[in-house]
Amino acid sequence: MAKVDIKTEITGNVWKIEKAVGDNVAEEEVILILESMKMEIPVSASEDGVILEILVAEGETVTEGSVVARIEV
Repeated sequence: MAKVDIKTEITGNVWKIEKAVGDNVAEEEVILILESMKMEIPVSASEDGVILEILVAEGETVTEGSVVARIEV
């Protein structure tokens, strides 16, 4: 089993976490939503897998390229 880091593509605030550790996710399924410039930006799984870690909390500020979750594929 491989671990895959899920990274942000934009700087913003973690608005809502949609998944929890242990949840199964499909490729392109939303893990969390960022708020940036009054827009909602989804952060999705890059592959099918299981959430191993959520590395951020709601309200936290993240920068472009931040690792926000890890999945096991």
